Amino acid sequence: MNVANLQLEGLLMAVASINHVLVRKGVLTSEEIDVALRKAEASETSQERSGGMSASSRDAVNFPIRLLELANQCQPEADIPSFSKLARMVGQIKEPYNDQM
Repeated sequence: MNVANLQLEGLLMAVASINHVLVRKGVLTSEEIDVALRKAEASETSQERSGGMSASSRDAVNFPIRLLELANQCQPEADIPSFSKLARMVGQIKEPYNDQM
């Protein structure tokens, strides 16, 4: 596996863990984090940003956002699932883009 991929995997899990702590400490709610992540995903899938991108490129851009969204859905008292489990979940819940037929 590419070292950069491993670094991104670690970074995503670190951000997920920080988000988890922020919710547990009452700094942010999971709903606030969810709104921020949805806004990020919406801006990345906008026609302006992704107009010339293939569906697989858009999936690649949105993968980290979707992974963090799933991690955010965990209860604050529970442990965050592993990266591999979250990655599988992203693949299972992925929906086609509006322009895909």
